[in-house]
Amino acid sequence: MNRFVGQVPTVFRKEMLDAVRDRRSLTSALIFPLFAPLMITLLFGTIAARERGAREVDFPIQGAELVPELVGWIERAGHEVVPAEGDLVGRVEGGELPLAIRVDTMFQKDYERGVPATLELIVDNSKSENSALVRRVRQVIQGYSNQLGTLRLMARGVSPQSTSPVRIREIDLATTQQRSAVFLSFIPLFIIMAAFISGMNVAIDTTAGERERRSLEPLLINPVPRTEIILGKWLVTVTFAAVGIVLVLTTTLIAVDRLPLEELGARMNIRPTDMIGILAGTVPLAFLASGAQLVVSTFARSFKEAQMYINLLIFVPMIPGFIASISSLPSDSWVTAVPALGQQVLLTEVLGGTNPGIAPFLMAGSTSMLIGLLCVILTARLFQNEKLVLGSQ
Repeated sequence: MNRFVGQVPTVFRKEMLDAVRDRRSLTSALIFPLFAPLMITLLFGTIAARERGAREVDFPIQGAELVPELVGWIERAGHEVVPAEGDLVGRVEGGELPLAIRVDTMFQKDYERGVPATLELIVDNSKSENSALVRRVRQVIQGYSNQLGTLRLMARGVSPQSTSPVRIREIDLATTQQRSAVFLSFIPLFIIMAAFISGMNVAIDTTAGERERRSLEPLLINPVPRTEIILGKWLVTVTFAAVGIVLVLTTTLIAVDRLPLEELGARMNIRPTDMIGILAGTVPLAFLASGAQLVVSTFARSFKEAQMYINLLIFVPMIPGFIASISSLPSDSWVTAVPALGQQVLLTEVLGGTNPGIAPFLMAGSTSMLIGLLCVILTARLFQNEKLVLGSQ
């Protein structure tokens, strides 16, 4: 056994001690797990607050005395009508009012003639914070319009159902949790990004950083095979990345559990078995991310140069997350073999309450670990090149 592992444990202990002492590496490993739940809380807390505000929105109306029936309808819907005077356009543009309703001077005459009467809804759609309020106002007024149309048809002896000869009955095959998983598709993205961010500084510091400090050459002089040195560095980076994944998963789920998801029409029920599935699908990605970062950092001549390269590398696992936010990802068997893409699909299925089975996890995990090992072998071969490793011209 000792002959098989060689000096890997010794290199691992040395690199782990250096990484723990390095504030930059610790900060890089911990900042994202703390940042992710904070961003989630702020984002969805704001959305929930806007939805609550929309249910309590007042209706500023200019000319409310012309539409007493509409005023009564609005009040029965649980909203208050407030008089709006002056330059409504200027007040909405200036932010004094989120929106305003102006009754057209011909409203009453058009209403009595049975032709569409005009209400002017003054809004500024460039202000996204008012979108929920505008949507609620439209909904209430449309409800009044629908009821008025129904009463007019009945007064003429016409069945209101005759205006809707075709009725669509939608049968949604997705469960509430599956719809919530799409709504919360950022969670897999955060967990996947943790694999690339949490160990990033360790990977850079153990290669380009040591070269820049001139501490890499004394390490390579020791009678230890280069492969064992790289394995030790790789495992330390993997450890930091895996810890980051666990922390992001834990803090994110705690944050989501405290969010008022019911107000947003979502629900998330994560069981202990789901946690195991998420970790089983994502932790192997730490092996790939760490190996790829070691390869990239080996080519860099300085810490900053390696940081620039790896920052670009981080965009690669973000692509499936962005795609998932606008379109559903395919669940074919080959997809799970694609690193980052497979994890995104598996995590979305787990969060949606679906059991993908063991085979997809084995496929995703084995592919990531295999590519990670290939990266280690490549890095070890690169370390045989003295000019490349020591930065000689």
